[in-house]
Amino acid sequence: MGRTRVTARVIVHPGVEDVSVQQVLEALADPARRSVVRTLAHAGADLSCGSFDLPVGRSTSSHHFSVLRAAGVLRQYYVGTTKMNTLRTEELERRFPGLLTAVVAAADAEAQAQAAP
Repeated sequence: MGRTRVTARVIVHPGVEDVSVQQVLEALADPARRSVVRTLAHAGADLSCGSFDLPVGRSTSSHHFSVLRAAGVLRQYYVGTTKMNTLRTEELERRFPGLLTAVVAAADAEAQAQAAP
């Protein structure tokens, strides 16, 4: 009987030096993607894709994660069959100082304004 071959899942990420500020800003222009970034920024830990409460279907959610990954905003990796997400905070801070902090602060203010009566 033959052996089943198991291969590691590899997720390709761009180097932040290859990402433009326009790519990052376009990725962060969408409210669902800003919500992902905001959630990760405040989580204090890496989160699985299923941890996010996004008002879109699974396919659209996957697209949003893909856009954020392609823009160098987040890094994804597998733990078993679960895809985990982490912000590339330090790398982005070196490439675009203050950008991610400003976006998260703006998203926080936006969420507070929407929650206010």
